[in-house]
Amino acid sequence: MTASVIAQCRAGFEGETARDLAALGAAARSALATEVRTGSGYVVAAGTAPLAPRRWWRALAHEPPVFARTLFAGDGPFPLVDPGARTRPDRVTPLLAAIEALRTSAPFTSVWVEYPDTNEGKQLGPLARGLEARVSAALRERHAIDARAPQRLHVFLPDGTAAWVGVSEAASGSPWPMGIPRLRMPHAAPSRSTLKLAEAFVTFPGDDAQRSLRPGARAVDLGAAPGGWTWQLVQRGLRVTAVDNAALRGDIAGDPLVTHVREDGLRYRPRRPVDWVTCDIVEAPARIAQLMGDWIGEGAARHAIFNLKLPMKKRYDEVARCRDIIAQRLARAGVRAHLGLRQLYHDRAEVTGYLERC
Repeated sequence: MTASVIAQCRAGFEGETARDLAALGAAARSALATEVRTGSGYVVAAGTAPLAPRRWWRALAHEPPVFARTLFAGDGPFPLVDPGARTRPDRVTPLLAAIEALRTSAPFTSVWVEYPDTNEGKQLGPLARGLEARVSAALRERHAIDARAPQRLHVFLPDGTAAWVGVSEAASGSPWPMGIPRLRMPHAAPSRSTLKLAEAFVTFPGDDAQRSLRPGARAVDLGAAPGGWTWQLVQRGLRVTAVDNAALRGDIAGDPLVTHVREDGLRYRPRRPVDWVTCDIVEAPARIAQLMGDWIGEGAARHAIFNLKLPMKKRYDEVARCRDIIAQRLARAGVRAHLGLRQLYHDRAEVTGYLERC
């Protein structure tokens, strides 16, 4: 039985991640005491009693965290290095012992050896890759790896001397090690903000939304300039109304799928409903929450992806406030919708939202 939860996050957002874990613990009826080290890129939440796996994963599926990029339930830290040893440390043997103590007879779908996404943590990359290869090979010899297994094995290195070991559900956990999607910056895109929408598309939408990201579908991009989000939509064949008083940049400005409307994105509405609305306007988060709630509530669009630019303080509270604002706007319109909020890897001091009309 595991007794702790280890969550990775963007450095500087450990306090918000701790509140994510506290909310999850309450939903899973598990008392968790969080350990927060600002700037570390991770949070450890220790339970006063062993976690009930089914209850925990059910709570995670019902209310996914906003700031925790990826998380797993486990134990540790287990020492990997003997401070008194004079020879090169053998980290694999103690690591396999910790894994065997955790493992039941069930195999793991795969092994991820992870580390904090910080400047210091990235120096552990070569060590993590070496350990992952050797541990995976050892577990395959023991028939402990099966791609059809329901749980993934995580090894988290806070430094090079110790490790946390645990599991996540392969079906509901992050599909990427450390919660970082492997996206390349497209050479033709007008700005790096294009990666935020690309990540949102592989993070949020379900099957219905993915079907609507089809050639010929219609979208409105609010605050479009210089065109990074419009570029992502056009790559999928959507016809885009790019709304911004500023100019678009690069080839996207003359693309036949793009109609540039020089208007205020906060006031614009299409003449007829569209499939998608996207919004990356620099504005108070509450104002964007109202705007997106109205777009979906009024039926102007069926799907929305938007960014909430967070204040310096009380960021978690501001996200909760925006969630409430959207819920109130939808309730006033008598509309049911699904809302997802996540701080994506390519976000900075912001949170990305996905809103889908049911």
